[in-house]
Amino acid sequence: MLLCLAAVWGGSFFFAEIALREVPPMTITLHRVFWALPLLFILIRLRRLSLPRDPQIWLGYLGMGALNNAIPFSLIFWAQQQIDSGVASILNGTTAMFGAVVAGLLLKDEPLTRNKIAGAVIGLAGVAVIMGPDAIAGLNPGNLAQFAVILGAVSYAFASVWGKVMLAGQPPMMNAFGMICGTILLMIPVVLLVDGVPSVSLSLPVWGALWGIAALSTVFAYVLYFAILIRAGAANLMLVTLLIPPFAIGLGALFLGEVIAPAAWIGFAIIAVGFAVTDGRIFSRFNRS
Repeated sequence: MLLCLAAVWGGSFFFAEIALREVPPMTITLHRVFWALPLLFILIRLRRLSLPRDPQIWLGYLGMGALNNAIPFSLIFWAQQQIDSGVASILNGTTAMFGAVVAGLLLKDEPLTRNKIAGAVIGLAGVAVIMGPDAIAGLNPGNLAQFAVILGAVSYAFASVWGKVMLAGQPPMMNAFGMICGTILLMIPVVLLVDGVPSVSLSLPVWGALWGIAALSTVFAYVLYFAILIRAGAANLMLVTLLIPPFAIGLGALFLGEVIAPAAWIGFAIIAVGFAVTDGRIFSRFNRS
């Protein structure tokens, strides 16, 4: 399930890169959830699921819409105007590290440990390698874009905890539907204020990218997302962000001609080591053997 989720989420960086040719970032976020909504509605009707009536559950959906969609989608899509999709996906891999630390701070059944703190430090070192020594000295648009992706990763980390606390008892498909409803409610006024009324006069490749990001990277992805969250917990779910970059980089290289600098690969390797330390299971197996 994690591999499937990594593949469709890796594709979201590729689809966004194409859509950005004609559509502004926040409008892409609205397209992504707007076209996903009817598809999810069909799925919940086929499953004969009833809409929840508890206001607290809908508050949970609104919070998930903000933390897991509206904020990170908009930040990452904006960032992709400045940096390649592969670099964005690598920085998004810090979600695994942030997810473990945030879960450790906020969830009693996933306590904060020395491994999580050490892993966070190592992961941040990986981010520093990717961004380079001039990142702090000179805040150019490219550096700001990388910071934006990291902020999106932090938002994803809080979303995983929010979802586990507020929505763990709900069916995964209903959670995905409710979250999308919350995102649309948040994004419509923002898009109208910032970008104006969305245009429908788009090229066929851009429409294809928007439908791909809605059907595959949103509908199918979030059904998997909530199913994994319930079965494996918030920290384990964040493993997916370490699996996304190979898919995103492969698609970007194959179809968009993107080339990832060696520093980015080194930084990604350091981030992966950081999460391995945070998670701890790999090293415990070596110790047992």
